[in-house]
Amino acid sequence: MFPGQGAQVVGMGQELAASSLAARATFDEADKVLGFALSTLCFEGPADRLMQTDVCQPALVATSIAAWRAAEERGLRGDVVMGHSLGEYSALVVAGAISYPDALRLVAERGAAMQAAADANPGAMAAVLGATDADVETLCREIGDVWPANFNCPGQVVVSGTRDGIDRLLARIAAEGGKAARLQVSGAFHSPLVASAADRLSVALNAWSPGEIDVPFLSTTTCRFEPAGGLRRLLADQLVSPVRFGAAVEVAIDHGATMFIELGVGRVLSGLVRRVRRDATVMQITSPGELDGIAEVMG
Repeated sequence: MFPGQGAQVVGMGQELAASSLAARATFDEADKVLGFALSTLCFEGPADRLMQTDVCQPALVATSIAAWRAAEERGLRGDVVMGHSLGEYSALVVAGAISYPDALRLVAERGAAMQAAADANPGAMAAVLGATDADVETLCREIGDVWPANFNCPGQVVVSGTRDGIDRLLARIAAEGGKAARLQVSGAFHSPLVASAADRLSVALNAWSPGEIDVPFLSTTTCRFEPAGGLRRLLADQLVSPVRFGAAVEVAIDHGATMFIELGVGRVLSGLVRRVRRDATVMQITSPGELDGIAEVMG
């Protein structure tokens, strides 16, 4: 599993790069492909630059692939790959459908397109806690100008909307004794408000040729195993469609998944998996120490 935007933090990948030649080479390659010192921004910041959408997206892909390559050196193999929103690009690199350089270029354009859309059509996002998916969908329809953006796990749904719409939603939830929190993001992602980003990204996607998928790719947009032929449309639609991470985890389990390994930075996805299935086995590969457990896991 590979994380999406929001997981970034200054220092990410630095220990892995210091301990693994494969991880170090992954960051060096990103610097060359993008034409600036992405590795320095990951390792040292400054934080405000790393948090910018056009930087943090390739930074997260680079860190995720560095973790994967370091883990692969130790024998890690996956039967299924998946990612949360942006993380689908990292998953598709591992699946063989996108080359690493193409992924970096595509997500840099994706980030720039998303920021431009957010600037042109300002919005906001909020996490709604403790409500069912159906209740949140109903609430969004009643409030207006607000849409479900991430169905993360039971009891956690992120919504996107206009600033006024999110204000009204938060006031309504507070008045009814519910729990919700505004997120520190720069736009209403995974909603119709960023449709212009999908249009812009489609130009870059249509110039890219997907490779064959070697490891089954489970989309958290469609909750299906997707073939290479539909990836251009899927990755464009992804920007304006909700992420259905919880449902995708259920699909993976139904297909026999017994262990979920989060690679890159953070533990957010592992926590969501446990909320979906309390007895699920999860682990993370974000540091050199965590690499040591791979041999035991692979048995």
